[in-house]
Amino acid sequence: MPDASAPTESDPSSNPLLYRTATIPFDKFRAEHIEPAIEHLLIQSNAELSAIKTAPGERTFENTLRALDELALNLNFAMGIISHLESVTTSPEWREAYNKVLPRVSEFSSKISLDADLWLAIQSFAASQEAATLSDEKRRFLRKTIDDFRRNGADLSADKKEILSAINTELAEATNLFGQHTLDATNTFEFLTESENDLAGLPESARAMGRSAAESKGLAGWRFTLQGPSLIAIMTYADNRALREKFYRAHNTRCIAGEFDNVSLLYRILELRRKKAELLGFRDFSDLVLADRMAQKGENAQAFVNTLRSSISTYVTKDHEALVAFVRDELGIDPDDIAPWDITYYAEKMRRAHYEFDEEELRPYFALPKVLQGLFLIVEKTFGITVRENTTLPKWCPETTSYSAYDADTGELMGHFYADLFPRENKRGGAWMNGFITHVFNGKDELPHVGLIAGNFTPPRDGTPSLLTHDEVTTLFHEFGHLMHLLCSRTELRSQSMDGVAWDFIELPSQILENWCWDRQALDLFATHRETGETLPEDLFQKMYKARNFRSASFLMRQVGFSSVDLALHRSYDRERDQGVVEYARQIIQQHSPLPLPHDYGMIAAFTHLFSSPVAYAAGYYSYQWAEVLDADAFSRFQTEGILNRTIGLEFRSKIFSQGDTKDPGELFRSFMGREPDLHALLRRAGLIEAAL
Repeated sequence: MPDASAPTESDPSSNPLLYRTATIPFDKFRAEHIEPAIEHLLIQSNAELSAIKTAPGERTFENTLRALDELALNLNFAMGIISHLESVTTSPEWREAYNKVLPRVSEFSSKISLDADLWLAIQSFAASQEAATLSDEKRRFLRKTIDDFRRNGADLSADKKEILSAINTELAEATNLFGQHTLDATNTFEFLTESENDLAGLPESARAMGRSAAESKGLAGWRFTLQGPSLIAIMTYADNRALREKFYRAHNTRCIAGEFDNVSLLYRILELRRKKAELLGFRDFSDLVLADRMAQKGENAQAFVNTLRSSISTYVTKDHEALVAFVRDELGIDPDDIAPWDITYYAEKMRRAHYEFDEEELRPYFALPKVLQGLFLIVEKTFGITVRENTTLPKWCPETTSYSAYDADTGELMGHFYADLFPRENKRGGAWMNGFITHVFNGKDELPHVGLIAGNFTPPRDGTPSLLTHDEVTTLFHEFGHLMHLLCSRTELRSQSMDGVAWDFIELPSQILENWCWDRQALDLFATHRETGETLPEDLFQKMYKARNFRSASFLMRQVGFSSVDLALHRSYDRERDQGVVEYARQIIQQHSPLPLPHDYGMIAAFTHLFSSPVAYAAGYYSYQWAEVLDADAFSRFQTEGILNRTIGLEFRSKIFSQGDTKDPGELFRSFMGREPDLHALLRRAGLIEAAL
């Protein structure tokens, strides 16, 4: 966290949160900076808002829409930094200060679309002669701005605007608390053992990780937690069935009771979202959220999910029948004894037996430094982007690395980014990408794009570099795809950059990059043994590739289950009519699970994708599968014309990465593929069908 040498607040101008800069002083930020900075920036932002409303003379694009696009730029930058550090290196002091300012910032953000004078100014410009002659991109921005204002309450009466503003503020507070509870509950659990018997089945990489985790706490033995690498290792390899059950139950009951109970927050968040949708004239929250996305309505997203479910249900049944037969015939275990905490463990044994493939064999070929080097080489060869480490940028923790990206042909600086890739107890779980600064191409903006990728990958230990699983490699490529979407953005307006892209399209740029992790030519650029330098042996590659679609239908069905419970909660759940929310969610997920779930199964109470921010993936979890169709289809061009084909890569960069939200996402896809998306592309890649149906 921020160092003790940061300036005091006796001189407000010394507060580092007040200034947007590409060289972000992460080593200077302290908790005491937060409140005075946000106080100052709220005053500044309110003055900017007033200036838009009282602009002299005629309404123009510059004094209305562009000014709106630039509104609260410094405030948003500061809150981005504050929320980022809350995610990656929180402390009690930082969290307390963050929680204090969040309601005021949420209130300001909410009131923008509820400001009657601002709404009048936008409508006045829309009726002007200049508005009739706008370029296609600016006309799209005007139309979407009007739609956004209406969707956010601009046409409501004064009393209803007050109600909506209160809903938005409370929703921000409740979802923030949901995420904090989940992080705290995750960190509360640990399993400490000094018995070798408890380690039976665990590979050396997991044992070393457990030993390192114990040593970091000054403890003897081995320590395992609910952080991703630790949890996955236990659930996949631990022979101790009771231990697997312990971790399964701990993970799926984290926030259903006790100090970090999220259930009451769940009810309130769902109620607030329902009230907000009704107040704004929408059938439900899904229709409100999806009005500006490719699906457009909740029923369309539901139809997509239902179609995908019916397309794979037969294959899911076959997956489970095959696992049951393996457990019975090859392990000599009564299939009736299989429990949910056994599935991953037995599936791994089945994969080893049927494909002679152990993913742990891959780790020596996926040393993180080499994987990063290969990733950067692939994006240079394919998309014309050169990445170089930049050690001059201040960092928030020692293990963070920083880089600069350049156009490989022109040498133009595209932006800077950070990589924070290992778990910490004061860092939230999962993997993600954030943007700090979005460069706009209007001839005035001098700051480049600045962003980050974060993850919770297998950490280095005892002088050995981080050795990743193949799944971690694909996750790294995925998040870097999001980052490329930012770095390549060339829009004139911030609202039309990556952040403005529909969420059921925004996963295309990230998910398509995962495909390079499965290609022999691409893997040869980075999958080399960390000691011998040998490239990934062909027999091991073939085992990995053949095992790629092992239980692919089951994995897809798991995702469909999450999408289904998401849509059900935001389209039809009624607390008075239906049972408790945890039980309701459990029953829906049960319909997508081959085995009975425990009665206290409550993953929904820690489902941060849906409930740790006012919107996030709420009513939009289907976006992952939706975008999988798009990325599987779009990648077929690379498969046909060349995995490292710079011509095709630059075309994808210019038609997808760089465009942001300047055009309809369907139009962008068609511009690259020359046709509509093929729904069966995903099923073909998953090995479930041979050709289009």
